[in-house]
Amino acid sequence: MPEPVKKPVSAFTKRPKAQEAEEGSSVVFEAETEKADAKVRWQCNSKDIASGNKYLILAEGNKHSLTIQTVTKEDASVYAVIAGGSKVKFELKVISKPDAPAEAPAGKPEEPSMKPEQASDPREGAPPAAQDPPPAEADAPDTRQDLTGLFTEKPQSGEVTVGENFTFVAKVNAESLLKKPTIRWFKGKWMDLATKCGKHLQLKETYDRSSKVYTFEMQIIAAKANFAGGYRCEVSSKDKFDSCNFELTVHEARAPGGLDIRTAFRRTSTDGNDDSGELDFSALLKKREAVQVHSEPDVDVWNILSKAPPSAYEKIAFQYGITDLRGMLKRLKKMKKEEKKSEAFLKKLDPAYQVSKGQKIKLAVEVADENVEVKWLKNGQELQKSGSKYIFESVGNMRYLTINHCSLADDAAYTCVVGEEKCTTELFVKEPPVTITKTLEDQMVMKGERVELECEVSEEGANVKWEKDGVELTRDESFKYRFKKDGCKHVLIINEATKEDCGHYKVKTNGGESVAELLVQEKELEVYQSIADLTVKAKDQAVFKCEVSDENVRGTWYKNGVEVKADPRINITHIGRIHKLTIDEVKPEDEGDYTFVPDGYAFNLSAKLNFIEVKIDFVPRQDPPKIHLDCLGRTADSTIIVVAGNKLRLDVPITGDPAPTVIWTKKEKDSSVKADGEENEGCAASWSLKDGEVISEGDGRVRVETTMGHCVFTIEGAERQDEGIYSVVVRNPAGEDTADINVKVVDVPDPPQAPKILSVGEDSCVVQWEPPQFDGGQPIIGYVLERKKLRSYRWMRLNFDPFAGTTYEAKRMIEGVPYEMRVYAVNSIGMSRHSPASQPFVPIAPTSEPIGLCVEDISDTSITLKWRAPERIGAAELKGYGIEYCKEGTDEWIPAFQGLTERTTATIRDLNTGDKLLFRVRAYNMAGPSAPATLAQPVTIREIMQRPKIWLPRNLRQTIIKKVGDTVNIMIPFQGKPRPKVSWTKDGEPLSPSIASVRNSELDTILFIRKTDRIHSGQYDLKVEIENVEDTARVTLQIVDLPGPPETLKIVDTWGFNVALEWKPPKDNGNCEISGYNIQKADKKTMEWYTVHDHYRRTHCVVSDLIMGNEYIFRVFSINLVGLSLEPCTTKDSVYIQKTGILYKPPNYKEHDFSEPPKFTHPLVNRSIIAGYSATLSCAVRGIPKPKVTWYKNKMDISNEAKYRMLSKQGVLTLEIRKPCPFDGGVYTCKAVNDCGEDVVECKLEVRPQITKEEKKEANN
Repeated sequence: MPEPVKKPVSAFTKRPKAQEAEEGSSVVFEAETEKADAKVRWQCNSKDIASGNKYLILAEGNKHSLTIQTVTKEDASVYAVIAGGSKVKFELKVISKPDAPAEAPAGKPEEPSMKPEQASDPREGAPPAAQDPPPAEADAPDTRQDLTGLFTEKPQSGEVTVGENFTFVAKVNAESLLKKPTIRWFKGKWMDLATKCGKHLQLKETYDRSSKVYTFEMQIIAAKANFAGGYRCEVSSKDKFDSCNFELTVHEARAPGGLDIRTAFRRTSTDGNDDSGELDFSALLKKREAVQVHSEPDVDVWNILSKAPPSAYEKIAFQYGITDLRGMLKRLKKMKKEEKKSEAFLKKLDPAYQVSKGQKIKLAVEVADENVEVKWLKNGQELQKSGSKYIFESVGNMRYLTINHCSLADDAAYTCVVGEEKCTTELFVKEPPVTITKTLEDQMVMKGERVELECEVSEEGANVKWEKDGVELTRDESFKYRFKKDGCKHVLIINEATKEDCGHYKVKTNGGESVAELLVQEKELEVYQSIADLTVKAKDQAVFKCEVSDENVRGTWYKNGVEVKADPRINITHIGRIHKLTIDEVKPEDEGDYTFVPDGYAFNLSAKLNFIEVKIDFVPRQDPPKIHLDCLGRTADSTIIVVAGNKLRLDVPITGDPAPTVIWTKKEKDSSVKADGEENEGCAASWSLKDGEVISEGDGRVRVETTMGHCVFTIEGAERQDEGIYSVVVRNPAGEDTADINVKVVDVPDPPQAPKILSVGEDSCVVQWEPPQFDGGQPIIGYVLERKKLRSYRWMRLNFDPFAGTTYEAKRMIEGVPYEMRVYAVNSIGMSRHSPASQPFVPIAPTSEPIGLCVEDISDTSITLKWRAPERIGAAELKGYGIEYCKEGTDEWIPAFQGLTERTTATIRDLNTGDKLLFRVRAYNMAGPSAPATLAQPVTIREIMQRPKIWLPRNLRQTIIKKVGDTVNIMIPFQGKPRPKVSWTKDGEPLSPSIASVRNSELDTILFIRKTDRIHSGQYDLKVEIENVEDTARVTLQIVDLPGPPETLKIVDTWGFNVALEWKPPKDNGNCEISGYNIQKADKKTMEWYTVHDHYRRTHCVVSDLIMGNEYIFRVFSINLVGLSLEPCTTKDSVYIQKTGILYKPPNYKEHDFSEPPKFTHPLVNRSIIAGYSATLSCAVRGIPKPKVTWYKNKMDISNEAKYRMLSKQGVLTLEIRKPCPFDGGVYTCKAVNDCGEDVVECKLEVRPQITKEEKKEANN
């Protein structure tokens, strides 16, 4: 709601209204302004229009009219009329002129090539069967018909007689489309008719710019019998698609005297299915008289041709009257191909599939051979298995291709290939429409301000289109418009808005649109100096002068409503902010009211020019002055009421001769007001006039003037401080007279103070405010309230009748949305300016109570409570939780601490030991506290003894391996009450602070080593003790380093191109196992080292493939967990590979007997396990040949029992016992036997029962 002003908001007393006009006629819009001299402009689509051949603009006084001659469709638009700061919009709708029905020529039947509705009319010559409803659409599903409703008019099924014309019409509304739609016409399923255009088929397209509707027509000319069948029309535009099926029935009169067998040749298939055929217009190129064929009607010519040899084709064509033998042979060849069934596929892919973006689709084919391999192609490229995008499945004879998370890139042709055969389908990916989630809002800005029109869409990165009054906006060279995209948010930015930017702005997506209106107002023009009334004598110069705030504002001068034109005697100037009208040598006809009207503003400045003729009285007369107030029907002490902002004019009739001197004085009890409005204590303002001349005068707002028999006191734009008692004194030599006039200035009240929000509910609030400090001199009638969303610009009025109270309950608000409130005060004069907006508030209901309140910990003087957040929080933010307690047997709830806590745990301290207290927790939000969550029973404040327990993490139960220089930070949690004593030892000795740092807390202990060294390796023991109860844990730390180099590397033997090397392990293994060796060679010529073996585990190797004639040296590095040793071990001597061939004579060795009896290298170990957890027993054995292993329990063979599983891998034997019970305990024996002997190893297994929670509690108590 705009702010109330002291002057009328609209400059129009009569506004033009929207009209409808017929094409070719004329239309007149009329408007009346409040002032006769107002300047009026007319606009069409926010552009100024002027008088001409099309438009006729007339102005007579305050009546203005716009005439639009010879109206056309292009004239249908939004028009506006502007006077000053007021703008009124109206609309012109143009309706089409009704067409007279065309009369058919005599003797000629009416052409049936009309719209489908007309073609089905029986009067058009169609048989009576045409009155039946059109046949239903084909049963075959259209895999592409996931429709979006693009058609505004769909093609309808129809009927036609052979030789006549027919037209199918489809209409598409393109208002919501980002690009021109594409239409395709099909015969049957997939025959595209665009390639068949010619003599008998025409496709047309038209576009109506006013309605933004595309009209598509398919005209069938001289219909033939084989044109009958099912048709389909498809329209698409980017991600939108629509389809419609319809049929054409062709009626053909039979030839008199028999059946024309050639009609059988006009079908393109023999199965009777129209969808599988194709239109062949070649048979229509020749028109001959019908030939009577005297043959049996049941003769199948297709069968005769298919069985006849090629040499008999011409004879058969002549016998049966076939005129297009070549076309029939082509179709016969195609039929033979179609009759061939696929040998590889039992069921092929459908012609097309459609899937929504982000969804998945499964393509399936059935193959004849269930063992055959298939390949899937996309646009001719083979698909490979990559992640989860494509999934290939083979189930029996079925082959599946699943495409997950379909995107626009998956819109392609897919082919399944089996050997030499293949089947293809089209996949259409439909992108969901982008909707507008936050619409545009109307804005009203001042000229030169920055404008931001903002909206939000449903998808990030979506493309939108901006329009202004139907014209698309682009980034032009002047950068007038800037488009900003931030995720889902889109902003149109206009820098330094001008009047030309007014209009309707629209943002479009492929799923919706939003419109907002932008109004640009000129900045409020301030008048620094108004023009004043002038009284001049003949031949004098009259100068009207005014000053406004904007030096760029031009204006027009009027005299008695008629524009003043400059001439040699009248001069009009505009210098900066000052406008002057100068009249030289004033004449009596120059007397009148002069007005200055600034261009583009709905106000004016006026003054009066009085002309005095000098008369000389030869006989002086003296008449005492007299004030005649009673002649106007008012008493001397009457009160005059004037509305603030209006002109105060005190017109007092006076008499006296000679002309008396008039003195005006303003009296006030406490203070007086000067003419310029400033307060001045202890003095009165006075204005006097003698012999027609003002003796003392204030600024241009106060004027004193006299005419024959009247004295006029005028104040332009009365203000509150102008209220008071005005005295007028008239004097002349014959005497004087006085009169007092009480003036009261009334105004709209002051705005109330900012309202306060007393309370809020789920969809309401209670608002209160204070009355205004000044009621404007009239009693307050009531108040008007408005509300708006915090981020919106639009205020909504809550009551249209003034509300008498100062407390109001506003309802029907949205929970969770921030609002603001403001108030207007209303008296009999009008409505005040609005109050400042209230503090933002959110209508919200209290949350539900917290859940799961329980005691987490307790001591002698404190308690720790724990709970979970409420199930229903609502739209407002949760401020926190309040905790209260009371003693058992009382109802006094005491806050546990001041304020609220945001956590869901709290510790309440300084409680008395032994007290029984009841606790409750409440959640708080903007609406207040929720229902309380209370403990079920009181709690006694006393600490409970808890046994110490170390919770050793699983990763610390194994040996911790760290490299030298690493940081070690071990945290081990424990429990126990009261706080336990914690101690660390290393290898049985107390831990020295120089070795490691220890930090202990109530719940855990941390062992920290900033930089490790080899000396830090060892066993670290932790002990947690409370009184005489303790718990221990052990952590093993191993610090590893790089190993030393191998020792005594030597060349053992050399033969051919091979060298045998041998070395010893390093003395220093880096505190971990040597994992291998790195052997390198180098030619002494280049000394470039090359790796021969890496991670070689033995201490001897053979280096092969050496080059004859080169001399080599070798070196070896040690490798462990950390890496290679810093230094290698290098051979002292080099090896030269001889160039001449040397025959190697292998030595004779006796064949070694490697057989040996079994021997256990690692025995079984006694174990104690817990029932219910699977366990393993392991040992290692060696023996050649490989021994046979048998497991026994208590000397009983368990090889065939399902409870046990025996494993053997490279000599390591493992017995796995699945979920043992106490009865599985006993002596387990492993026996290994081969031809050389046997060996036995045994161990004892103890199975302990599980300890239940109840038993643990009993043990703790």
